[in-house]
Amino acid sequence: MHAAPGSLAQWLLAFLSIVFIDIVLAGDNAIAIALAARTLPKEKRLLAISLGAGVAVVLRIALTFVAGRILDVAYLKLAGGLMILWIAVKLLLDNTEEGDEPTAQARSVWRAIGLIVAADVSMSLDNVLAVAGASHGNLVLLLFGLGLSIPLVVFASNLLSALTEKYPLLVYFGAAILGKIGGELIMTDAAIERFVHPAPVLVWTVEIALALAVSAGPGLWRRRRA
Repeated sequence: MHAAPGSLAQWLLAFLSIVFIDIVLAGDNAIAIALAARTLPKEKRLLAISLGAGVAVVLRIALTFVAGRILDVAYLKLAGGLMILWIAVKLLLDNTEEGDEPTAQARSVWRAIGLIVAADVSMSLDNVLAVAGASHGNLVLLLFGLGLSIPLVVFASNLLSALTEKYPLLVYFGAAILGKIGGELIMTDAAIERFVHPAPVLVWTVEIALALAVSAGPGLWRRRRA
C-alpha cells in the first residue's frame, strides 16, 4: 500500500524536523557529558559517554509518555534547574582541581554516568516534547528521534572533551552555559511564572547572573579557602 504524496511529504518533513531538533539540542547535553567524562582517564571516556547517553535515552523514552502532563507541575523545572546548577558547580570543581593528575584516576565510570544521566534528565523535558511534537504521534519517528540523539551526543561529547583538553578555558565556558540552562529552567517553572510573571528582561538577567556565578563562583570560593 503506497502512501499518498501528501502523507509522504509530511513524513519527510517530520523526519527532517526531528533530525534538526536532535542536532540543535545535542549541544546542551553534550557539554555536561563532556565535562563529566573529562575527569576520567582517556581510555574510559568513550565507555562513560556511550553508557551515559544510552541510559539517558532510555529514560527519555519513558519521559515521553508523561512529559506533556508533568511539565506544568509546579516546582518540577525549578528542581531541575537547581540540579543543573549543582552539577555545573560540581563539574567545574572536578575539572579545575590543581595537581599533576587532579583526580582523574579516582573518578569512577559509574560516578560520571550518574552525573551524565542526572544532567540529561534535568534538561530533557523540553527536548522530549520537541521531538514528540515533531513526530506527530508516529511511534517509529519518535523512537528514531530519541535514538538518533545517542550518536549525536556521543560524537559531540567526544569532540568537546578533546577541545577542553586543548583549551582548558572552555571548561568555564561550558559551566557558564549550564548555569544559563539552569536559570532558564528555574525561570520557566510553572510556579515562578504563576506567582512572579517574569518579564523577558528578568529571565535574561537571571540566566546571565547564574552563568557568571557558576563559572566564576567556585574559583573565588576556592581562593578564599586557600
